[in-house]
Amino acid sequence: MSHHQEAQSSAITSYKYAPTRTVSAGGVEFAYRELGPKAGVPLVLVTHLAAVLDNWDPRVVDGLTTKHRVIAFDNRGVGATTGTTPKTIQAMATDAVTFIRALGLTQVDLLGFSMGGMIAQVIVQDEPQLVRKLILAGTGPAGGEGIKNVTKLSHLDTVRALLTLQDPKQFLFFTRTADGRRAGKQFLARLKERTDNRDKAIALKSYFAQLDAIHRWGLERPHDLSAIRQPVLVANGESDRMVPTQNSLELARRLPDSDLVIYPDAGHGGIFQFHAQFVAKALAFLQR
Repeated sequence: MSHHQEAQSSAITSYKYAPTRTVSAGGVEFAYRELGPKAGVPLVLVTHLAAVLDNWDPRVVDGLTTKHRVIAFDNRGVGATTGTTPKTIQAMATDAVTFIRALGLTQVDLLGFSMGGMIAQVIVQDEPQLVRKLILAGTGPAGGEGIKNVTKLSHLDTVRALLTLQDPKQFLFFTRTADGRRAGKQFLARLKERTDNRDKAIALKSYFAQLDAIHRWGLERPHDLSAIRQPVLVANGESDRMVPTQNSLELARRLPDSDLVIYPDAGHGGIFQFHAQFVAKALAFLQR
C-alpha cells in the first residue's frame, strides 16, 4: 500500500507513515503520532532516556496497532515538543497526564519503557482512574537497585560507542553475545526505516535533565506499590545492565496484580529483541 493510499484509508496501520501532530496544553505544544483503530481504550507509549518519537521499534508499534489505537508522544522539552525538560520523574508524569487529557482521553492503557516506566508508575499513582492497564518494560521502582548508576553507565557506553563508531544503544540495550549483537544491529536498522518527517534529536540540555531525574528516582524512598490495583505486565531481558533485571522481579513481587516475562540472552531492550513474542504477550494481556 502506498503512503498516499494508506493516508486515504480510515486508519493508519504503520508507524513509519504516522504523521506527527501537535496538541497545545499547559503552554506546551506536544508532538505526537497516533495510529490504529479509533475504538477501544488507547495505548499510550511513554518513552526512554534520550528518546524521541523515532525511537519506538516500528515492529512493536505496528504489532500493537493491529488491535489498539496507539499514541506515542514527546514529553516536555523533548524532540518536537516545546518547553523545558523537567528534572524530576514526577513533573514528567504531570506533563504526560496534561498531554493525555489534552487529547480528550478519559481512560488509557500505558506502556512505559525504562524512564517511561518510572513515569508510568507515577501517573497511575497520581491518577488511578485514568489508567486501565499498565505495561512496565526495562524499568524499576523508585529507590530500585542500581538505578542511580544509569548516568555513569550511559556516559561510559556513549564514549565506548563514539570510539567504535557505534550507537550507544548497541551496548546499553543488548547483550554482547552473537545473538545480542545481531539483535542490536537489526533494532537500530528498524529505527531508520522511517525516512520522512523524522523527529528532532533530543537536545543535550534535555538529556542531562532526564539523567538528573532518573538519578533522583534511584535515590528516592520506595513507593507503596500495593496501592496500584491495575493489572500490570512487567517485562525485561534477563541481563539488563541499565536498570538491573532484579528491579523487574521486585516490581512484579510488589505489585498486587502482576504478570512477569523475562527474555533469555537479552538486556534492557529485551522487548525489542523479542518483539514478536512481546507483542503477542502484550496483546493477550491488554485483551484479557
